[in-house]
Amino acid sequence: MDNVYFISALYIFIFMNFMYLLALRLKDNSIVDIGWGIGFIIVALATLFDRGTFYPRQLLITAIIVAWGLRLALYIFKRNSGKGEDFRYKQWRTEWGKTIYWRSYLQVFMLQGAIMFVIALPLMQVNASTSSDLLITDFIGAVVWLIGFLFEAIGDAQMMRFKNNPANKGKIMRYGLWKYTRHPNYFGEALLWWGIFIIATAAGNIFISVISPLLLTYLLLKVSGVAMLEKKYTGNAEYDEYIRTTSSFVPMLPLKYKYL
Repeated sequence: MDNVYFISALYIFIFMNFMYLLALRLKDNSIVDIGWGIGFIIVALATLFDRGTFYPRQLLITAIIVAWGLRLALYIFKRNSGKGEDFRYKQWRTEWGKTIYWRSYLQVFMLQGAIMFVIALPLMQVNASTSSDLLITDFIGAVVWLIGFLFEAIGDAQMMRFKNNPANKGKIMRYGLWKYTRHPNYFGEALLWWGIFIIATAAGNIFISVISPLLLTYLLLKVSGVAMLEKKYTGNAEYDEYIRTTSSFVPMLPLKYKYL
């Protein structure tokens, strides 16, 4: 098990250093978002082939990580293409001034690498495990993952289609899945990682694996997801109304409530 931790940390460290050098060349730190899914794919394949046993559960969790990571990377690449650096990273670039180089390295790339390592813990547990037979938890976890994956993918597609329509410029997206939650993509992201955790329960070390979905859900709700994005719309009357009538995270029928 120690070996899988070392291998994962090594590959993440190398990959994030590569992404940092690429960001320096492009003057765009937001490419780290494209690299997020790719990094997990690298960890999944590296740990799978290092063990070399290719048990059904290992193949299952590796396959769903690759599917999720590829879709996410391609979506973010397409979304960001030709638009320059994301507003969050632009703001940090302005705030950090001359310290941009080392702060970007530590606070963007190395920090995300560390978070990636923690969130990948269930994946490491499964690919280092000697348990070979699929259990009911594998099927339950796969279904939970699929629901989350569909929420994320469909929510992203609906938002991209909305934004690509010039008639919607300056408007708030409130259709499709976005009618039931202000962040269907973030909800889907959290849910699919809970599905991955359920799969990983058969590999043991549950108290290690559960750190992954707990941390990701917290980050999406309180740090880099919902909280950061909604700060952008402070003072927007239409978005204020959206907040009053739509759940922030868990999908629910539109009602007159706030901050669910």
